[in-house]
Amino acid sequence: MNLSFTNLTVISHRDSFDKAVTKNVVVVALCISINYINVNLIHTFRRHQIFYMNPRYILFIHLVVNDMIQLTMTILLFLISYTLHTITASLCGILVLLAVCTTENTPLNLACMAVECYIAVSFPLRHTQICTVKKTHILIGLIWVMTILSVLPDLLFTLATEPLDFFHTRVFCLTETAFPNPSIHKKRNISYIILLVIVWLSILCTYAKILFTAKGASKDAKKARNTILLHGFQLLLCMATYVDPLIKSALKYWFPEHHADSLFACYITIIILPRSISPIIYGLRDKTLRRYLKKYLLCTVNTK
Repeated sequence: MNLSFTNLTVISHRDSFDKAVTKNVVVVALCISINYINVNLIHTFRRHQIFYMNPRYILFIHLVVNDMIQLTMTILLFLISYTLHTITASLCGILVLLAVCTTENTPLNLACMAVECYIAVSFPLRHTQICTVKKTHILIGLIWVMTILSVLPDLLFTLATEPLDFFHTRVFCLTETAFPNPSIHKKRNISYIILLVIVWLSILCTYAKILFTAKGASKDAKKARNTILLHGFQLLLCMATYVDPLIKSALKYWFPEHHADSLFACYITIIILPRSISPIIYGLRDKTLRRYLKKYLLCTVNTK
């Protein structure tokens, strides 16, 4: 994904002290709240075999862990822009690569969850044979391999073309400053378009097939249809990063006097909001997970 959304922090110096503190408090509070729920989801998953032996929950918990890493990296970059302002190019590159990998993982994971949901509804008798725990772990590994292979050329090209001193210089941490060569950004745009098409086709096809199955008044099919719709909404928010430059240009044109505030709202909507949807989809809608999760969220002792 295009992580140029961090450009909103370039104009952080225009904020008054009170406004800067307010924005950082809001971001940190949202991060803590979302990650608190996510940590309890992970704890619930690890404590009960019914979850870690189920491919659906394995894919979900991978999404939760991935989103926790992505959220932490992006908020760390946000806080650095207001406090340290600049860091070494090498450290910036590491943070950006982690953010890029985890951001690209999200739509791929959502597509896999949609396909699994379709198999469960359309082929219930073969679901346990097609979707096994081992295959799910392999699938998660393939997701990481794809995203790492996507960013690895950027790293290798930068190492080969930039002088050694560049990695020790202090820069304002953006994707463009960590990987300054224009060819990298052209390549990335092409790969994003391909990924966008593949993922959306997967979501649309699975939803269409589940929608057709749901006409039979199957309760599970209708629940699966609603889940796919939520996946699509979450994916739509995640995919907004693909058109991030266009959104920023439009915001600058429409709200020239409040550009920093509009970009902050864009950051909350595109980066943080999608990470809060996963707990809602499964933590609240899934009866089995909700029954165990409430005990940990309410800090009760008895977990049986």
